[in-house]
Amino acid sequence: MNSSPAVSIVLPYRDARETLPEAVGSALAQTHGDFELLAIDDGSRDDGPRWLQAIAATEPRLRPLATAAGERGLVSALNLGLRMARSQWVARMDADDRMHPQRLQRQLAHASSHPHWTLIACQARLFPEQIVQTGMREYMRWQNACLTPEQIATEIYVESPFVHPSVMFRRSHVLELGGYRPGDFPEDYDLWLRLHRAGRIMGKLPEILLDWRESPQRLSRTDPRCSRQAFDRLRARYLATDPRLKDRPLAFWGAGKSTRQRARHLMDLGYRPTAWIDIDPRKIGNRIDGIPVVPPAWLRQPGKPFVLGYVARHGAREIISTRLIGMSYRQGQDWLMVG
Repeated sequence: MNSSPAVSIVLPYRDARETLPEAVGSALAQTHGDFELLAIDDGSRDDGPRWLQAIAATEPRLRPLATAAGERGLVSALNLGLRMARSQWVARMDADDRMHPQRLQRQLAHASSHPHWTLIACQARLFPEQIVQTGMREYMRWQNACLTPEQIATEIYVESPFVHPSVMFRRSHVLELGGYRPGDFPEDYDLWLRLHRAGRIMGKLPEILLDWRESPQRLSRTDPRCSRQAFDRLRARYLATDPRLKDRPLAFWGAGKSTRQRARHLMDLGYRPTAWIDIDPRKIGNRIDGIPVVPPAWLRQPGKPFVLGYVARHGAREIISTRLIGMSYRQGQDWLMVG
């Protein structure tokens, strides 16, 4: 194995003996063979680590690692992988997913032809398909359609635009931001938001190269750091640092109860709107926290406010986008959608 492989695959795991063979096998079957696979045990109690050690005895590209007893947790495992990686490129992988054979080849080819990109993801497919619920289908439809750097930059406050194990990124660009951060938030979305704030270019290949396992036990379903409230708090923290919100009045689209609850996180950071926008005639004319609820036509006034669209209902974003475009508002310059 070269001292500096083309890409380092970082795969943290805990008690994953059942799914590790398929995940590791899909990595070792890549058509681009110049890689190292850092499999990081994060406190397993099953025999997954022993199985990996046996594979590593005959597979020099596999490097079994382990977090220290006092430094357990996904963020610690990921940062250990970043520190130990020997390549300038890091590809993420999880212990229960499957890489398509040409994933690394496609991502590395794109990296070669787009040297200014920091992060290159790919589209993903959920499996087993029969247990995928409506909400996840909608998320995957949106996520897989969010491809170009321009789309990523304008949609990044809606939801995490990348499936974490689908990304490949420049190791140095992540390390200069401090690597993965621990906290009361999803560590991957926090990293995308920090890269965005730093002006780094991120995009996605229009090709499904990862099978992403759906499971009731997945960390994103069970960890409080991945709750709706955690995402809302994190989005607000980064929105509050976005220069587009600094010098213009704000208007929040959506005056319903759940919308106001999500917007409250940004208001608590000092960003109070001049108006709530809504199409419900029962809400128009009311005042919420002393702020008037007005119809969309209010936005035609001179001196455009910056609009944050907080309505998350399926189909509502498309309706709001159409109305704003019809009033000559430019996405990314005059308005953003917020999840």
